Amino acid sequence: MASPDISIPSLILCFLLLAVPLVISYRVKLNVVGKTINSVSRMTVQLFLVGVFLTFIFELNNRVLNLAWLLGMVTVASYTTIRNVDLKMEKLFLPVILSFTAANLSVLLYFNEFVLDLGNLLEARYLIPIGGMILGNSLSGNVVGIGEFYEDIRRNENRYLYNLSLGASRYEALLPYIRKSLRSALRPTLANIATAGLVFLPGMMTGQILGGASPLLAIKYQISIMITIYVSTTLSTTLSILTATQATFDEFGLVRKEIYKENKEK
Repeated sequence: MASPDISIPSLILCFLLLAVPLVISYRVKLNVVGKTINSVSRMTVQLFLVGVFLTFIFELNNRVLNLAWLLGMVTVASYTTIRNVDLKMEKLFLPVILSFTAANLSVLLYFNEFVLDLGNLLEARYLIPIGGMILGNSLSGNVVGIGEFYEDIRRNENRYLYNLSLGASRYEALLPYIRKSLRSALRPTLANIATAGLVFLPGMMTGQILGGASPLLAIKYQISIMITIYVSTTLSTTLSILTATQATFDEFGLVRKEIYKENKEK
């Protein structure tokens, strides 16, 4: 059974639900009315444009174009990650984009080859939607992991320098901060995995069921994609932090203070 269509009038009725948060924001002075309208407007335009492009890409199903689209998604995810951690773009962009590409693309191709057993690993209908889910969750993990790593280093700089002075290598001195940031980055994903099915029905499972798939098939897809998301988040965050340290620490093991945005403002 196919999913019921959502007509334009029905979509307008859905938009009317926004009156609830907008009224609450106005009455308690949250000052998010403008941000809400702006965000929803941008989301609507972006998704409709993506829908048009994806319709064309799915029909064409060209491997080079499919891969180029995915790499474009990786680039946007890398840029968004750095922009949200208050660090300078020029020092971190290359390490982060390389880490995102290596981690997410390798996990995605493994999933398509060994889990879905696709004849064409770059099949647009699978590569782009599944890649988007993996990237979206990796982005969230990287924002938390990278942000906390550099904030923790700055907050505990004396302790870090003390460990270096005792003869610890840069990696040995950084390991406690890497460990802590990775735990923070993975905590939301682990919480989602632990409560999937009991607290909420995840997106892929819901989409499969709405598309007419049996609940058991939807469950198998969801289990597979959540494991994949956890692996890609772990791998990409770890690689991002480790590769970024090569560009953001000097030869003495000291963090380059110019990577922090606020230094420029001062």
